[in-house]
Amino acid sequence: MDFSALTISDFKHSIPIQIRFSDCDMAGHVNNATVLTYYETARIEFLFGIVGLDNDWKSTGLILAHSEIDYIEPVYLQDKIKACSRITRIGSKSFTIENILVKTNEKKEVIASFASFVLVCMDYHKKESIEIPQPWKDKMKSAAR
Repeated sequence: MDFSALTISDFKHSIPIQIRFSDCDMAGHVNNATVLTYYETARIEFLFGIVGLDNDWKSTGLILAHSEIDYIEPVYLQDKIKACSRITRIGSKSFTIENILVKTNEKKEVIASFASFVLVCMDYHKKESIEIPQPWKDKMKSAAR
């Protein structure tokens, strides 16, 4: 992927991320597994904003079917970062969320990593995938690029 084509303003949702000392590895930068957790935090807040908190998440919810991350710049303990989210594809049972981790570097924002996640709508009682509820799709379309 051509990361130079990514524009931070194309991502409609962002949340600040606090880096903890325990997030860093022996090399002094944020560990790759921790970045996955940052994206999960951003994705959950983003989806709560779309689906709402009143959904019965124990019966109808989402499962992560695919994740992919490209690391572009290292992130260190003292960096100020935010995770940005957008929906890029809406299918019948699944959709794709893209995320970027942005750090402020000498008063300039730079993309530190890019991620893509495929989520599948699930009926947890039946243990099978289901169509994305239409109200969710309608809200997703307004959050999509």
